[in-house]
Amino acid sequence: MGSLVTDPAAFQRLFADFHHAAFKLEVRRSYGVPAEDEPFQVFLAGGDPGVDWLRPWLDLMRAETAKGKRVERVRVVDEPPSDYLRFEMSVTPHNLAAGEDIRYLDRRRATELTLPRYDFWLFDSQLVAFLHFTDDDRFVGFSTTEDPAEVLKHCQCRDRAWTRATPFPTPPGTVAAAA
Repeated sequence: MGSLVTDPAAFQRLFADFHHAAFKLEVRRSYGVPAEDEPFQVFLAGGDPGVDWLRPWLDLMRAETAKGKRVERVRVVDEPPSDYLRFEMSVTPHNLAAGEDIRYLDRRRATELTLPRYDFWLFDSQLVAFLHFTDDDRFVGFSTTEDPAEVLKHCQCRDRAWTRATPFPTPPGTVAAAA
């Protein structure tokens, strides 16, 4: 595994540089991303946080998926989901409208499938980016590897997760309204 990279531009370049498919396994119950702090608090208070805070990501996903690239995620969730996961699920229709394919997997099933207990992105089945967080859930950066054994292990995890996860339940008209 490479050294910790903390530059947000370097993280964003991972999405510009891949050619075919990006996959993320999300296993955390909470994410501390500064741009999400205020919208998350608005959500918790019962308000509508809008999606302006998410616009840079949505624009990036639209641009990359318009080139024919696939961006897939499997979110591991508890029943009931944590407040943060409910927040994520509330904006998922916007992610879908931007071209992402997001599926959900029950945490017990993820454990049975021996999936990792950490988040990672897998790019073109050639590069694994491990996401690093502090003890209080703050994202601090990522590290990467192209080691064939590590890549294969994470490709197998992707395949186990993806084939057993279920698509996001989208009520009629939700995605169209999100565009």
